[in-house]
Amino acid sequence: MNTVKGVIFDIDGTLVDSNDAHTRAWVQAFHSEGLDISFETVRPLIGMGSDQLVPKVSGVEKDTPEFKRLGDAWKRHFQSEELPHLKGQPGARSLLLALQSRGLKLIVGTSADEALVGDLLKIAGVQDILTQHTTASEVEASKPEPDIVQAAVKKLGLPPSEVLMVGDTPFDVESAGKAGVKTVFLRCGGDDRTQHAAAVYDSPQDFLDHLDSSPLA
Repeated sequence: MNTVKGVIFDIDGTLVDSNDAHTRAWVQAFHSEGLDISFETVRPLIGMGSDQLVPKVSGVEKDTPEFKRLGDAWKRHFQSEELPHLKGQPGARSLLLALQSRGLKLIVGTSADEALVGDLLKIAGVQDILTQHTTASEVEASKPEPDIVQAAVKKLGLPPSEVLMVGDTPFDVESAGKAGVKTVFLRCGGDDRTQHAAAVYDSPQDFLDHLDSSPLA
């Protein structure tokens, strides 16, 4: 018998096709600080919060002026050059409506910048469904640490065993696992590192098409 009563959704890569766009914006930001860091170096780390990603690839630590400048440059490049061209992942709205109709509680748990969450949810066409969210700014550490998932579980008011995470990177799986939550992995984010996921689908639409045989069945 299925015991899942709540679902946490990542946004970037999961509901919006934005992972390459984030990578390009970070590469531009690093270049603005004189750091020659390649697309190939950054791309596998998309899904981490900036507090984890930036020190890992550049050595620039959080709470420094350089870190703030990098974050500001990334946001500027992403908003002006990338955001207008983004598209939602196939089936995102239909999947959420199906889960909502089953009485499941839904929430966003993301390392995305809080100021961008609303724009991204509009691009996915789900801003009226996903009205609750937890972002990196609300917690001590972002993915792959468990803080964001733990905060989302708390907001749902459910035990971790009754919650499922839907994400598209190994950092979603790791974060959820540390919080005692199982993950459905969507490949549409461009990542095949699906180890330890409870189930794997190509996209929100593929998950919806297999809902009756999924961990939500």
